Amino acid sequence: MDKFFASFANATARAAGSPLTFLLCVALVIAWAVSGPFFHFSENWQLTVNTGTTIVTFLMVFLIQNTQNRDGAALQTKLDELIRSSNAGDEFMGIEKLTDKELAELHEKCEAAARKSHEALDRTRNERARRGHKNRTREAAQMEMEGKT
Repeated sequence: MDKFFASFANATARAAGSPLTFLLCVALVIAWAVSGPFFHFSENWQLTVNTGTTIVTFLMVFLIQNTQNRDGAALQTKLDELIRSSNAGDEFMGIEKLTDKELAELHEKCEAAARKSHEALDRTRNERARRGHKNRTREAAQMEMEGKT
């Protein structure tokens, strides 16, 4: 049942997001609007489109949510595998299950580490500039190697 629903939800989400489906819906809305004078813009005429769109919206919410849940879980699993197989900190595995407070603390820790790295990079650049090293671009170095300068 799970596999069938996953396949159905994916196929429906893919179809619902296609340009052809959008154009079909636009055509239906135009046909409904054009038919208004024939039905004297009656309450039944209005109820038809309201009921139809409400039912479709109600069902699509669940299908799209299911698709997004699976996509999110798959993406998180891929990220966890990249973290596990690299030199990255293992504390990042499974962070989607942390509380908002725990996520904020981890985010602050990452920002502090980034500030530290930027400060070290700035110190290195300043020291190189103090010693008289030029900041060369990759293109300038390539041209120099090819003897074009």
